[in-house]
Amino acid sequence: MSEKLERLKTLLGEVADLGRASAVLGWDQQVNMPPGGGEARGQQLATLGKIAQEKFTSDEVGQLIEDLKAEFAGADPESDEAAMIRIAARNYDKAKRVPPEFVAEQAVVSSKAFEAWVEAKGKSDFSIFRPHLEKNLELVKRYISFFPPADHPYDVLLDDYEPGMKTAEVKAIFDVLRPQQVALIKAIAGKKQVKDDFLYKKYNEKKLIDFGVNVITKFGYDWKRGRQDKAPHPFQTTFGWGDVRITTRFEEDNPLATLFSTLHESGHAMYEQGQNPAYERTPLFGGASLAIHESQSRMWENLVGRSLPFWEHFFPALKKTFPSQLDGVGVKAFYKAINKVEPSFIRVNADEATYNLHIMLRLELEIAMVEGALDIKDLPAIWNEKMREYLGITPPNDAKGVLQDVHWSYGSIGYFSTYALGNLVSAQLWERIRADIKDLDDQIRKGDFSALLGWLREKVHKHGQKYEPQVLVQKVTGSKITPEPYIRYLTQKYSEIYGL
Repeated sequence: MSEKLERLKTLLGEVADLGRASAVLGWDQQVNMPPGGGEARGQQLATLGKIAQEKFTSDEVGQLIEDLKAEFAGADPESDEAAMIRIAARNYDKAKRVPPEFVAEQAVVSSKAFEAWVEAKGKSDFSIFRPHLEKNLELVKRYISFFPPADHPYDVLLDDYEPGMKTAEVKAIFDVLRPQQVALIKAIAGKKQVKDDFLYKKYNEKKLIDFGVNVITKFGYDWKRGRQDKAPHPFQTTFGWGDVRITTRFEEDNPLATLFSTLHESGHAMYEQGQNPAYERTPLFGGASLAIHESQSRMWENLVGRSLPFWEHFFPALKKTFPSQLDGVGVKAFYKAINKVEPSFIRVNADEATYNLHIMLRLELEIAMVEGALDIKDLPAIWNEKMREYLGITPPNDAKGVLQDVHWSYGSIGYFSTYALGNLVSAQLWERIRADIKDLDDQIRKGDFSALLGWLREKVHKHGQKYEPQVLVQKVTGSKITPEPYIRYLTQKYSEIYGL
């Protein structure tokens, strides 16, 4: 191997190590850290972020990238070496534009903002979080200013999460999707609603968590390289190929959400665990984009975990675990209940038919914030107004409205559309999977997920970040991201449940 390539890999490996160390501190902040540790933790994250930024944007790294671009100019563009150089060059160009001092400041500000968000959500008081969100937004706008003018300023943010995607592309996809989802929801609203009161009885937290652990073990989540803890907002984090962790939470008023958040995060984790280990500590390691990542979590949570074949296998065990709560409930009644379509306040608990509307609402608000067309002090009222417009309901308080998501506390603006895009990709992949694995339903009915996970490992997981999201989706399904398969999936599923 080229000496220069070896040297670049060494330097990039050290940058990756610093990022992983920051991830450990971030995980600990949400899982173990006492409330008083927030300020010190912010400083620690700032120091690591600044060192990583300085190390990555050094003149030596820049020169190595330029030399290697010339050295590998005639190489197969799909080779690991060419892909690594291409991604390193792209990341370097972006990082070089952002001063290390800014990275450090953002780490401190977002750490304080997270602690404020936790308090604000607990007290359902947006005013506690407001000054922190204003500061985060100010930093986001400064970040945009470091880059050349884009077609839309939001493009700069979106590109961090969906490389190569443009705001106009996302809007065009959503413009096709929105009216069809609204029509489906209206059709369902005219039908007799399914019974689901048994889902909201008292369920033992530990038994539910243990049940989820058993399910994702069958999925193929590798516990030798993972663990699950509790956090205010469920998430997955990677410290290396051999250490991929997940968290869940328990909600008294919506206990089954614990199970589905475990399924969701395991989808993210199995993607990370399925990476090519040779990509460890290089720019090739990780998901192709957040939409591709979300396609994996939503697939395991919904297309698998809310399917009838899945519950034909697992429902007897669930009923045995919770006999009084599920007394007199059959598998089909349970299946319909967990797929009930009803506008709700909380995005992460939204049904599949209404979920994307939550995302479209957030996208509109983020674009307005970036454009300066929205004053942060008005955000709770505008949020509630948009909820009425999109879903016909009004949140009773800030905790169930504007404060429900953790992302803005991190300054992660530009992120939300990836959730809806992930839904679309999951359905595109699912159509291809069903064409390739003819007896998929029967395998799921038997609790055998090995062929499904094997397919995903081969087609998606092992490639890491080698391909941009649209390229990867095109390679696997034959087309770029498109809403049609998702509409077909929803229409078929809910036509059967509601008799449309």
